[in-house]
Amino acid sequence: MPAHHKFWPNRLPHSITVPATSVWENLAVNARRYPDKAALVFLGRTTTYKQLCEGTERMAAYLHGLGVKKGDRVIVLMQNSSQLVLAHYAIFRANAVVVPVNPMNTAEELRHYITDSGAKVAITTADLAPELAKASNALEPSEALQHLLVTRFTDGFDADVQGPDAPPEAWRNWLLGEREPAQLSHGQVHAWTQALACSELPPPHTAGRDDLAVLPYTSGTTGQPKGCMHLHRSINHNAISGAMWGTGTSENVVLAVVPMFHITGMVSVLHSAIYMGATLIIMPRWERELAGRLISHYQVTNWTNIPTMVIDLLASPNFASFDLSSLKYIGGGGAAMPQAVAQRLLEQYGLRFCEGYGLTETAAPSHSNPPDHPKQQCLGIPFMSTDARVISPDTLEEVPQGEQGEIVVNGPEVFEGYWQRPEATEQSFMELDGKRFFRTGDLGRVDEDGYFFITDRLKRMINASGFKVWPAEVESLMFRHPGIQEACVISAKDAYRGETVKAVVVLRAGHEATTAEQIIQWCHDNMAVYKAPRLVQFVTALPKSGSGKVMWRMLQEQEVVV
Repeated sequence: MPAHHKFWPNRLPHSITVPATSVWENLAVNARRYPDKAALVFLGRTTTYKQLCEGTERMAAYLHGLGVKKGDRVIVLMQNSSQLVLAHYAIFRANAVVVPVNPMNTAEELRHYITDSGAKVAITTADLAPELAKASNALEPSEALQHLLVTRFTDGFDADVQGPDAPPEAWRNWLLGEREPAQLSHGQVHAWTQALACSELPPPHTAGRDDLAVLPYTSGTTGQPKGCMHLHRSINHNAISGAMWGTGTSENVVLAVVPMFHITGMVSVLHSAIYMGATLIIMPRWERELAGRLISHYQVTNWTNIPTMVIDLLASPNFASFDLSSLKYIGGGGAAMPQAVAQRLLEQYGLRFCEGYGLTETAAPSHSNPPDHPKQQCLGIPFMSTDARVISPDTLEEVPQGEQGEIVVNGPEVFEGYWQRPEATEQSFMELDGKRFFRTGDLGRVDEDGYFFITDRLKRMINASGFKVWPAEVESLMFRHPGIQEACVISAKDAYRGETVKAVVVLRAGHEATTAEQIIQWCHDNMAVYKAPRLVQFVTALPKSGSGKVMWRMLQEQEVVV
């Protein structure tokens, strides 16, 4: 018996049977079960399961009228909103494929998503439509978008909303401001309201378990981003397993603030909640005061997040006025939760933060901490139906327990491969004991209980005078400093050591007088001398991706240029 089975939740099976049906069927079933139940709450406006499902039927019919056929890719470029949810499920209902794209992308980057996916139709918001149109207009007519479906934020909420749902004043121009209409040189622009008013019948729903459902793109550490082919079965596996893992029921109230263009927000939050028949409280982007009010007002039970969000919420001057008593499950991934913060959640609020681990290629979690037995600063144990190992990147053989190596994953949540990139797909998989394992590129180890711990990315290592320094470990230690809110560790050139350790630091409010020398001395006192940063740079904020991850590569590249 695998060591981690000792800590497996007694109420759960070790694997599940994936439905033969599509992801859209989860919505259709709950629209019949709970027609009048709130599926979505977006800035004060409620959408019931029946309303949401009927909206997807009308939108699917409209997409069909635009020529969208089974297997066609449709771009969705949006911040979190009720329209994003409807768009995803309408595309599924039309038997087509969702291509979720980060709304922070510029026209230069967006061109790649249009041409690589072969999408001819895109759905977006008015604030992003001009940039997407600009990307399309720069392409040859044969490669460009033919249809651009545009929604205003106020198609999904009331502009005069008051009370706990009211968006911050700083968002007002973004949410309500007038936009120049997007112009598509090689196609047509359509209004969201026009699409939702469609009275035609949608095509028969024929998509099932083995059809392509989602084509999310990886960050692209080298070269252009690559599309990850996920079938309905891989998305459904993790949506259903995630619901079960967090003791999900139809009475759950889920805060949807992790971006839903990102694999975690899409699968572990959006699709998992719809499968359960839960209520999604949607935030278009992170803002700690609004989050605190929504958790309190709607009695949120489940919150999947990026640890930086928790750190920020705890730092709010109004934190004492927020009511977190309804929270039953809090967890997330994307970055390690600082041990000191996790300990504060446990001691002050009785909440065990459950870290998880996964990649775009694994439809979010391949590992998660058991809610009853989580370990801090830990990836958790292999998820339901999953076999995970640690191998030597050189020999591709499994390493002994406790030794460091590359984490590899086999399971129904693993993607089929990279879109139109057979060579990259082949390089990303290996065979072990007759099974096909995905190579994550992450270094880690397994402890005696079968829990996985990450060391770092294969390429993110500092070699200081022959000593290997793993930045994630140094960052974890630095979070214990009372004056540090966030830290990112990178390498810097050193005439003597070759490379040395540099920390880019955000100080906590009230600790602005802390000096670089004080932090360096603290680090020398609290970690091995070769790990301790020799250089400290103070910044007001660390650069973060649209999914909330600290963009360490950007900081590293800036350091190299300097």
